[in-house]
Amino acid sequence: MLKLYNYPSCSTCRRAISWLKKNDIDFELIDLIKNPPSQETLILASKEYGDRKYLLNTTGAMYRSIGAEVVKEMNDKEFFERLYKEPKLIKRPFLYRKNSLFLIGFKEEKWVEKLL
Repeated sequence: MLKLYNYPSCSTCRRAISWLKKNDIDFELIDLIKNPPSQETLILASKEYGDRKYLLNTTGAMYRSIGAEVVKEMNDKEFFERLYKEPKLIKRPFLYRKNSLFLIGFKEEKWVEKLL
């Protein structure tokens, strides 16, 4: 089962939800802020993407308040703990299927390639 971590006021998340419904793809909708992905899941996603930077919501106020340089200097333990504790730092939507698929952000062509 696909798990879609979303932020309800995020327009990109709403587009992703609409796309999944339009394509009859079953998914579990999870509020990213109330129930963020585990640190283990975030680590797996960063390995899949090849760099932890792809997990970051760099346009958000939380990221800007911390600053890019501070984030870059965090070691992995600090980085993943911070993402888990402050889930607004996580790029969304965050789509996950146990140990086999991660889609971070919504790019329709990428979702078509991976899900259809």
